Amino acid sequence: MQASAAVTIQAWWRGTLVRRTLLHAALKAWIIQCWWRQIMAKVLAKRRRAALEAYARHEWAAVRLQSWFRMWRIRRRYCRLLHAARIIQGYWRWHNCHTRGYIEGHYELKANQLNIELEISLGPQACKVQQCIPLPVKE
Repeated sequence: MQASAAVTIQAWWRGTLVRRTLLHAALKAWIIQCWWRQIMAKVLAKRRRAALEAYARHEWAAVRLQSWFRMWRIRRRYCRLLHAARIIQGYWRWHNCHTRGYIEGHYELKANQLNIELEISLGPQACKVQQCIPLPVKE
């Protein structure tokens, strides 16, 4: 009976040691699994962040390219309008100059007379006037 009690106690003790060893192994495996899940979550977060940044860069590049294209198109239209306005202004100035006319001439003052030579232009019509005007001089 003593031998069988000793065998029972030894079996119980060996079972307790095995269970304790298995429990420690399970806890260590659980700790490693938790650590590995954290590492994988960080890696996944980094990948998501990198993918999001790449997407944002591509979107901003597309937006910038569209902006440049719109600016180029608007600038081209503005330059065309500016050129047209300059042409219209040139023709308008030429028209005003030729329709309003102008007076050009010179004069010469001598001792007792004034020589005037004028050219008057009104559009296609031109008129030249030369005149000598005697001056009243007191002697």
